[in-house]
Amino acid sequence: MNDYELETLLNELESEQVERKASISDRSKIRRALCAFANDLANHQQVGVIFIGVKDNGQCANLEITDKLLLTLSDMRANGHILPFPTMSVQKRRLGNCELAVIIVEPSDAPPVRYEGRVWVRVGPSVALATPEDERRLAEKRRYKDLPYNIQTLVSTSLNDLNLALFEQSYLPAALPPDILAQNQRSIEQQLAAMRFISLQPAIHPTVLGLLVFGKAPQQILPGSYIQFLRIDGTELGDSIKDHQEFTGPLSIILNGLDELLPIQISMSSDLTSHPVEKKQPDYPLVALQQLTRNAVLHRTYEASHAPVRITWFNDRIEIHNPGGPFGQVNRKNFGQPGITDYRNPHLAEAMKNLGYVQRFGFGIPLARQALEKNGNPPPEFYLEESSVLVIIRRAL
Repeated sequence: MNDYELETLLNELESEQVERKASISDRSKIRRALCAFANDLANHQQVGVIFIGVKDNGQCANLEITDKLLLTLSDMRANGHILPFPTMSVQKRRLGNCELAVIIVEPSDAPPVRYEGRVWVRVGPSVALATPEDERRLAEKRRYKDLPYNIQTLVSTSLNDLNLALFEQSYLPAALPPDILAQNQRSIEQQLAAMRFISLQPAIHPTVLGLLVFGKAPQQILPGSYIQFLRIDGTELGDSIKDHQEFTGPLSIILNGLDELLPIQISMSSDLTSHPVEKKQPDYPLVALQQLTRNAVLHRTYEASHAPVRITWFNDRIEIHNPGGPFGQVNRKNFGQPGITDYRNPHLAEAMKNLGYVQRFGFGIPLARQALEKNGNPPPEFYLEESSVLVIIRRAL
């Protein structure tokens, strides 16, 4: 938006399109406003604008707009509080004689958008918790063309292909606050649709996301949605095989199985000379392996390849092969940098966050680097191709 358009909005009373904040002291209110603008309940199909640095009455708050403040606002997009990620920009602008931070929020293509499990909507000039009817309207206005592959409908499937007990007993308590669950009067079909696991129109069919997270046999329909593990007794693929496993089933079964396997494969060495007491050190830090393998599951392509995520464990290194190259704003130059991230499967990212496999978006690779350095391993090596990413982790020196 140009300065004239922004000044026009700034000088108007707060409406369904405009929010003013004197500072960022109450960040939860800013996040609620982000969520509400992204949901666009009234279906204006226009951006929502949050002005930071101006009082409710329109007077300039004389807030210093620093790089740190802008970074804090930008981080609200992908820090895991608002899911799925809103499309937004953060800018430093001078409007009139007032220096402001301006957040421009695009309406979501796949509402409802939630802030910490709750759906917030714009009602006139205020932000309010969505009613069940509001949520139904948001689900109905969801656009079905040009959606990410992970929430496209699989018309060859039915509700019988989903493990509904897993959804009710495992996912719902993790994804929604207890008070929201207690008030829930909707049918299980409506709950699944609200979280993008099924579509209701023109008939009930699971989405790719629903099948990945709760499918009874997802690999029958999405053949590459599993992890292949190979332990080699040597340094070449032609050497003898010590262990071979395949992790199949829904997302939680796959990742829990991998979490059980990785600690068993890690070897411990003892140092009796350089320390007054015996010190044991793993050849690989578990947290680094978890971050990099989960990253591969999250960022792989489920549409363009039937190859699995492959983990090949040699005597001197581990190779993690992900069938899915860099995506969106991520490229060869900025790959792995803190805060630089984009999501081929944004709603799968939401599901992994709700299930506890992701703590903070955009920090998996930096955490892995940190853990490897602390343990004495060389930095991870990344080999990026258009359709794949290979990560090599070397054994601790």
